[in-house]
Amino acid sequence: MAETNPTTDILALDGEIDLHRSAEIKQTFSPLIEQKTARILLDLSRVSYIDSSGLAIFIEALQRVMAYGGTLAIFGLGASVRSIFEIARLDQVFQIFPDEASARASA
Repeated sequence: MAETNPTTDILALDGEIDLHRSAEIKQTFSPLIEQKTARILLDLSRVSYIDSSGLAIFIEALQRVMAYGGTLAIFGLGASVRSIFEIARLDQVFQIFPDEASARASA
């Protein structure tokens, strides 16, 4: 029986999340998912742009985390990144919080 890590880890990303960085971002998720981190919080407060390849990485990570019973939430979206999530209707798929304190309090 696989053990679930009961901790919450924060993954802080910055800059532009696009096709050129997708592989790198995917690799940063891997250790957290492999150790079955119970809660992964994505800090996107320093992300200035995200494209469809970046959104696809987040969707895949969410699916993998949910498969083992974990949760993945996002906080700190700037206005331009938030609008991309809203246009793609992913604001209805992901738990999105305004800041780290509210994301942590959601447990």
